[in-house]
Amino acid sequence: MKIWKNIRENYQNEVILFGIFVGLFAVMSIISPDKFLSAGNLQTMCYQMPEFGLMALAMMAAVLTGGMNLSICTGATVSSIAAGCFMATAFANEHPAAGVLAGIILTVAVAAVTGLLNGVLVAYVGVAAMLVTLGTKLLFEGLGLVVTKGGSLAGFPALFLKVGSGALFGIPYTILIYIAAIVVSYFLFERSVWGTQVYMIGCNETATRFSGIATRRTLLLVYVYSGIMYGLSGVLISSRYCSAKTDYGSSYLMQAVTAVVLGGTSISGGSGTVAGTVIAVAIIQVVSNGLNLVGVNRYMINMITGMILIAVLIVRYVSGALNDKKKIRQRAGA
Repeated sequence: MKIWKNIRENYQNEVILFGIFVGLFAVMSIISPDKFLSAGNLQTMCYQMPEFGLMALAMMAAVLTGGMNLSICTGATVSSIAAGCFMATAFANEHPAAGVLAGIILTVAVAAVTGLLNGVLVAYVGVAAMLVTLGTKLLFEGLGLVVTKGGSLAGFPALFLKVGSGALFGIPYTILIYIAAIVVSYFLFERSVWGTQVYMIGCNETATRFSGIATRRTLLLVYVYSGIMYGLSGVLISSRYCSAKTDYGSSYLMQAVTAVVLGGTSISGGSGTVAGTVIAVAIIQVVSNGLNLVGVNRYMINMITGMILIAVLIVRYVSGALNDKKKIRQRAGA
């Protein structure tokens, strides 16, 4: 009973979101049981959701500080392209296990460097996060196009395909990687000193800096973390196709922003949970997958995603305004 009371008081938003997820899952199951509940479709969702979820975690980290990371998709693709140049070599194909392992490490390492670049420009140069990541988004996209000449980079070891489509005891590797990322993210943001500092920066960076906290270093690490998360997503995306291309996963940018906001993370920073983002990712995955199965046009699904984002922002704004008025009335009455 105490555990349930604690969850209800501290994770009310997450409980509501989980109820919405269950409801939507049930609705999609009723509308198209043969397709939606088929083993093939559920397996497809298990392979796609981690890619999207890791992108959302990368976005959430930046939003918690009151910033934004618009380079998550192109950062992931340019990292996978850089690693793909190595995995397409004769050495990697002659030694597939070593080649794939080195390729995965290289993808995450390059992504971390791209995150480091964002972090330096945001934390130490002082440029607005949205402008910085918009610039690096175009930079990474341009680098990817120069290397691939607009096409896809292939010739990876066949073993690499198993990372995005293989399973351990029936559980896809992608899900295991995603779960590990969720657990690590939870302890980093919600159970560590560094995580507390991230939330403090989102609430008031100036006050946090004057309290003696190294805000620049904390911000820098936020974007490095973001880079690692979208780097892992880049590994899963490129391994699913066994190739690398600049527009792989491009639709995840807006979906990631939607998931973060829907999950309860304040767009101005300072509040939000990993659990909220994860559940929101599952909701959007069920909605997009279900609508696609019943024949809704892809562009219509994008429109619906945008409408969800606008609706959530409006509801959050109205709710915040009503809460502020309530507090003012309570103080006036006191």
